[in-house]
Amino acid sequence: MLKYHILTWGCQMNLHDTEVISGVLQKIGYCPVDNLKEADIIILNTCCVRENAEKKVYGRLGHLKQFKQRNPNLIIGICGCMVQQPHVVEYITEHFPYVDLIFGIHNVHKLPQLIENARLANMTVIETSGDYSAVEENLPIEREDKVKAWVTITYGCNNFCTYCIVPYVRGREKSRKPQDIIKEVEELAKQGFKEINLLGQNVNSYGKDLSGEVKFPALLRRLNEIDGIERIRFTTSHPKDLSDELIEAMKDCEKVCEHIHLPVQAGSNKVLEAMNRRYTREHYMKLVEKLRNAIPEIAISTDIIVGFPGETEEDFQDTLDLVKRVEFDQAFMFAYSKRKGTPAAEMENQVDEEVKKDRLNRLMKLQDSISAKKNKLLKNQIVELLVEGISRNNPHRLTGRTRTNKVVNFEGPEEYIGKIVKVKITEPHTWSLIGKLLK
Repeated sequence: MLKYHILTWGCQMNLHDTEVISGVLQKIGYCPVDNLKEADIIILNTCCVRENAEKKVYGRLGHLKQFKQRNPNLIIGICGCMVQQPHVVEYITEHFPYVDLIFGIHNVHKLPQLIENARLANMTVIETSGDYSAVEENLPIEREDKVKAWVTITYGCNNFCTYCIVPYVRGREKSRKPQDIIKEVEELAKQGFKEINLLGQNVNSYGKDLSGEVKFPALLRRLNEIDGIERIRFTTSHPKDLSDELIEAMKDCEKVCEHIHLPVQAGSNKVLEAMNRRYTREHYMKLVEKLRNAIPEIAISTDIIVGFPGETEEDFQDTLDLVKRVEFDQAFMFAYSKRKGTPAAEMENQVDEEVKKDRLNRLMKLQDSISAKKNKLLKNQIVELLVEGISRNNPHRLTGRTRTNKVVNFEGPEEYIGKIVKVKITEPHTWSLIGKLLK
């Protein structure tokens, strides 16, 4: 039997795309293999949101040259956001001529034919064009997780934040039909999945491109009625589209978890305007107030970029001030990374790398102290966990998440995987918790 291995970089969308690629490959007779040396086809599913991710991909492509030399029949393919940039495709074909296949993720339904073409061709097969607006339904999905599942509800993005490459490589925003989403979730419930995570670059704008009345709050209410699904999460939410109707739906739907990922990106109005985020710090903080008034126990996580072009020390202090005021449960923090083809890459007043590094360290130190303080409040509290599997850090422990998205590790039998249990928190840490299973 032919074997495949997929290497994945990037966001949850990419991880879910890999599940679809796996499903397509298994349907045509391939089976997964952990050892790269045993693979007949190796696919790199790439990310281009930050330069570091691209460097890792190029490094791995260089490493794979020896595999191709040892096994000339090996197919090396590369897909994902990176290869939607023409200059990247040109660079790959010039510097890594042993790559057999370059394809866009919107062409994954053509993968069986593309692999066959790559076997017959004496040159790199490239298929990155195609209709971004078409949504391919009913593709097979091989999900690694058997407890929780990603469900895409929108593709692409219309927001054009000045630092972001996503609209250029993922295309314009398009929503799946509500009946297709509901059907998929009903099938997941029948298969025993307990949690769904609705995916989109901006889930809050779901349905705006569809005729009909089903916008995101209404979709949440419909999914909340599906028997068997016990938890609903979603990511990512753009603050400019977070409506009162959505907050009301989150409050009313008992299966929707008390957690929201709400990227703020910066605390300075000047920087937010330069980023084209289309909200102010005051608007963002008002949203936080509304969320906490409606759902007092809600946990809020965020994304923050430091060192955006033109960011001064005063602007950065505004970001620190916002973080202190909001007290996020968790934050994903990054130094600005210049992306070719975006407006921010052409802006003057690019911030020095050492300044970016210093600001990032200061921000991380502040957020660590806030996360640690918030987690300390959970000591001796009894929390409800969905048990996800065996802990990656300790094979003698299980791991699960609270409804507020806190990771808790605890000792218990493997038969609890996929079940909801009660755990008493015994050791709070900055980014995770240790608990004791209550029988």
